[in-house]
This record gives sequence, structure tokens and C-alpha cells, in this order.
Amino acid sequence: MHHVSRLSLAIPNKGRMAAKIRDLLVEAGYPLDERASARGLRASAGEHVSVLLVRAADIPGLVADGVADAGVTGLDLVAESGRHLEVLLDLGIGACELVAAAPEHRGYPTTAAVPQGARVATSFPRLAAQHFRASGVEVEIVPVSGASEVMPHLGVADIVVDITATGETLRTNGLRPFATLMRSTACVVTAKPASDDLTELVGALDSVLQAQEQRYIMANVPAEVISRIEEILPGMNGPTVTTIIGDDTRRAVHAVVHRRHVTTTLAGLKRIGAEAILVTRIERLVP
Repeated sequence: MHHVSRLSLAIPNKGRMAAKIRDLLVEAGYPLDERASARGLRASAGEHVSVLLVRAADIPGLVADGVADAGVTGLDLVAESGRHLEVLLDLGIGACELVAAAPEHRGYPTTAAVPQGARVATSFPRLAAQHFRASGVEVEIVPVSGASEVMPHLGVADIVVDITATGETLRTNGLRPFATLMRSTACVVTAKPASDDLTELVGALDSVLQAQEQRYIMANVPAEVISRIEEILPGMNGPTVTTIIGDDTRRAVHAVVHRRHVTTTLAGLKRIGAEAILVTRIERLVP
């Protein structure tokens, strides 16, 4: 019997990115089937993909060590791991920043203003140490597994280095960021040349991401103003103009436009007398 090799993909089993990553896989044609899961660690995503459900922070190591062919995790966790991984695709989800913050009353304007010997609570000890070292500030790193924002109140640390999406948790705890170490989103990463299956998966995910930002517009436009259509509907490769059977007075116009431009595009179409205007979402877009 011929053995079909499967692509192994590690994704987060929980956390802020997990649900969005699953949704994206479903839209790309890789729905997760966990019925054959061993203690919730494995799932199937189609005929050629085996999914490992693990902690987001463990994914860089699993991919670097070859346990998984590829993984989806935050760039912050990839950087903290120190492992050499190639980013194949930025999914743009789970956007956040890794910041250094201190109690507001300390009022540090920059990292260089932090006193020598300050204690820094963080679950990113590698990145935190690199950041302060680069500014010539010797600090004591206090590794924590979570909830670092409470550490200054407990007297455990003077400063925190933590991930924030909105800054709300920091503000609630009276902390003010004074430096941004890096910006992070969820990415597809690998440690080896991409196989055909991985290239196919990345292409499918990318086509869904491309489609999310675009809209498909169709309209019937009076034939005498068709020369003006390109200034209204530039589209990705210019609009497609076709004849309408039995109607010499109008032309059918189709174009893909960025969702940010939909409102102004519709106004432009109405201005030249377009009718039967239709705007639809796109499931996939393969440039």
C-alpha cells in the first residue's frame, strides 16, 4: 500500500489567535476534524494535512526541531525562541506590540532613562534582556509565566515587558509604555524548504486574506459614458467591460476594488448613471 506523506502543521490550542486561525483554515478549505484526536493534541485538516494543537509558545521549537513541518504562531514568540525560522506568510491576525512599561509616577521617557539594576518582570526574558542591553542599561530580569502587569504592585519588579493589543490592561494597572520592542502578528513559519503541500496551503491562506480586503463590483453603465469608467473603477487590472445581449445602450462592467474604495466607487458609478449595481464579498482571490 502506497503511503501518503502528510504535512504536519502546528497551531495554537487556545489563546487570542487560536479561534481566528481555525476560521482562516476553514475558509481556505482546511476544516479541522478532531474526532480522531489523541487527547486533543492532533486533528486532521483534509487528506494531506495533520494538525498539532499545542501551546503557541512551543510552536517555534517544534517547527525548528522538525516535529512539525510548519507552524502558525506570533512573531513575538518566534523572536523570543531565538530559533531560525522562515516566515512564509503574515496572516495579519493577533496584531499586538511588545512594550516596556513602568508605573506612571516613574515617568521614564525612554529606556535609557531606566536606572541601572531595575527589575523587569516579563515572559519574554530574551527579548527584554536584548532591549535593555542595547540601551546600555543593566537590569535584573524576573521571568514570569503571565500577568506581569501586577508585578510592580506586588513589589516584585519595577518595570514590565509584555504584549499589548490595546494598552487597556496596562492603563488599568497604572502602567505607561515607554518603549516598543517589536510589533507582532500571527505568521506561518517553517525551518525547511516548503513542500508542495505547504506551498498549496500557504497559497490557499493567502488567497483568503487577499479576498478579505477586496470587493467585487458589477454594474450596468450607459454606453456613451463607458470611456469614463476607468477613472471610477480602476480595479486590480482595470475593469472588464462586456456587452449586454439585446441592449445596445448599456454595458456590463465588472471590477475588483479594495473595500476602502467601495463608497467612493459607488458614488462615481451613480454619478454617470450606472444601474443594477452589485457589491459582493470574495471567497478567494488568486492574483
